[in-house]
This record gives sequence, C-alpha cells and structure tokens, in this order.
Amino acid sequence: MNRTIAVSTSEFLISARNRWVTISIVMMALFALVLSAAGSAPTGDLGADKLSITVASLTSLAVYLVPLVALLMSFDAVAGEIERGTLALALAYPVSRSEILAGKLLAHLGILGLAIFVGYSIAAFAAFALDDEAATGLPALVRLFWTSLLLGAVFLGIGYAVSAITRRPGSAAGVAIALWLVLIVLYDIGLLAAVVADSGGTFTQSVFPWLLVANPADAFRLYNLSASEATAAAGGIAGAANAIPPYLALASLVIWPVAAFTLAAAAFRRVTL
Repeated sequence: MNRTIAVSTSEFLISARNRWVTISIVMMALFALVLSAAGSAPTGDLGADKLSITVASLTSLAVYLVPLVALLMSFDAVAGEIERGTLALALAYPVSRSEILAGKLLAHLGILGLAIFVGYSIAAFAAFALDDEAATGLPALVRLFWTSLLLGAVFLGIGYAVSAITRRPGSAAGVAIALWLVLIVLYDIGLLAAVVADSGGTFTQSVFPWLLVANPADAFRLYNLSASEATAAAGGIAGAANAIPPYLALASLVIWPVAAFTLAAAAFRRVTL
C-alpha cells in the first residue's frame, strides 16, 4: 500500500505540473456555471427546487464531460511512459505493475474528484443563492458526486487498457476518442433508432432496458435520475429512469470500474520493454 501511495503522489505531482489539475477544475467550473445560469428558468414549471433542477442538468453534463476528461488523463498513462523511456525505470524499482496502475488510478481519480467537487460546489452555491428550498436537492447532489467518481473510474480503466494495448500515445489518443464517441454518443443513437424501428415490440420491452443498464454512461444517468425530483428536466430518458429498477443501474456502475481496471491490469502485464 505504501508503494501504491508513493506512485500516486508522484503521478499527482506530474499531473499538476502538466496543468491537468488546473484544466480539469476550470472545465468543470465553467460548465457548472453555465448550467446553473441556464437552468434557473424552468424551476417553477417543474415544481422542484432549484438544486434538483441543477442536478438533473449536471447529470447530462457529467455523462459527457467526466468520461472525456478521464480518457484524456489516462490515454498515455502507459504508452506515454514507454515512449519517454520512464516505464523501464519505474519497473526497476521494487514495485509491481498492479501497484503502478493502482497508484495512477488513485492520482487521476483524485484530480477528477477535485474538479467535480469544485464544479458541483459552484452549482450548489448558485442554486442556494436563487432558491431558499435548494437544500431539498442536497442528497441528489451528493449521490451525483460519488457516482461521477465511479463513472470516471470506469473510463480511467478503459484509458489505461487502451494505452497498454496500443503502446503509442498517438494511437491511444485516437482509440480513446473513438471509444468515447461510440459509448457516449453513438450507442444511444443506435438504441433510439432500434426502438423507433421496433415500434414497441419485443426489443423495446425486453432488450432495450438491459442494453441501457449495460452501458456505464446510461447506467449513471438512469441511477441519478431515478430518485430525482426533476426527472422531467431530463427529457426522454426520464421514462426509462422510472421503468428500470435503480439497483440494476447501481450494480452496473459498481461492476464496470472493477472490470475496466482488471482489463487494464491484464493488458499492462503483457507489455514488454
């Protein structure tokens, strides 16, 4: 554990020097401010407090931004060190590959958590300034925070696996962005097209809910919206959030980080220098 902490500390300092800490915090803060300003109007119409409306909007933001930031931080975690020649030096120390990967995960998750905390705190302060009843939405905001960390852990693990498999930063970056596009954007578009073509048939009733839960991004969105006071603010996904049991979405969110890290560790063990 001490070796893992040492790797984590070193990785955090390197990320801070490379401005990843600052970039992540600024991105989350700016988007949170924009959503807080844009989300004030529908509060009265939806019959929910301002913070609940903001949480629904932040859920839609996080499902795109958190995976993207996680992949950008992790795509060169292995490939970059191979290219710079620092991986051989790191492996010369009495530390295992799993400990190196776990240390990187802790550091990157800490950076992501700090950025998410700052962004969500700004949104919460704006909600409290505009609505005296905003405290009602605090449990939803706390739930959004720790599930955002789980979602980030999923894509950090995926980024490490891609980095170890491709072994070149340029290739890893291309594959990481392609995966983000497929899992976050094209996946839902494909499901929507299938539902429209099915017209309420077997696919819509039996297969579609399981495919939603199988995707970590959709599971994240479904779990957070299932207990929200402002599901109407989420658009069409609200119906699915009410139809799928929350524990299924939560189980997917818990299983995915473990599976992603296991895959990354297996790919890292196969890297030869």
